[in-house]
Amino acid sequence: MKRFENQVAIITGGARGIGQAIGQRIGEEGGIVFLLDVLEEMVQTTAHQLREAGYQVTGLPVDISNETDVKLTVQKIMEQTGKIDIVVNCAGIVGLTATKITDYDLATFERVHKVNLVGAFLITKYVIGHMGKAEYGRILHISSIGGKEGNPGMVGYAASKSGLMGLVKGVGKEFADKGITVNGLAPAVIATPMNQDTDQKMLDYMASKIPMGRLGTVEEAAAIACWIVSKEASFNTGFIFDLSGGRATF
Repeated sequence: MKRFENQVAIITGGARGIGQAIGQRIGEEGGIVFLLDVLEEMVQTTAHQLREAGYQVTGLPVDISNETDVKLTVQKIMEQTGKIDIVVNCAGIVGLTATKITDYDLATFERVHKVNLVGAFLITKYVIGHMGKAEYGRILHISSIGGKEGNPGMVGYAASKSGLMGLVKGVGKEFADKGITVNGLAPAVIATPMNQDTDQKMLDYMASKIPMGRLGTVEEAAAIACWIVSKEASFNTGFIFDLSGGRATF
């Protein structure tokens, strides 16, 4: 399939994990991909590997929680390509795990929100105006089942991902008549490098909640994400899709 031929896509958190898998899938289907990540060396390596495979991929070091960084990067991409069709925001951090709120420090809580929620706000703010002028756009934010149902011991992460869902629903309605869709994807535990920082007891707890009895894969995440940001998904906006192996209860 070539669903993304000549379309320009920005993938935040694109150096590894779900972001890398989505960037690769869009590249395979003809898209012009910009991988953004704070992991400067890794994002360049990933982009190089994907170019070697024949895809149109550029890696850019970006701190999504820094407004100047995001604004200038979006301007740079617009100057180079003249448009932005797709944004998939995969950038995120877990923060403390297996930690009760009484032991959860404010600095970590604020840092998790700055990346997971403020970063989502910034990338949306600076791309959606360009999409509005073109009267077309697809924005997808990676949330979490923890934001829908809560995971004990992860108050910073769960709260930030719940806030992200509110952003999706509100902005989705703001631009619903502009040819732009804004959606979210709420995975259960996916086997990614990010989860290496998660306490094993927390991982075991989250995995035990999945009726399918296994973790999701980045390929499964990329498959549904790429449909959501394709032209086919033209009547879905302000919605949170599940990718939970049966865990989601609403």
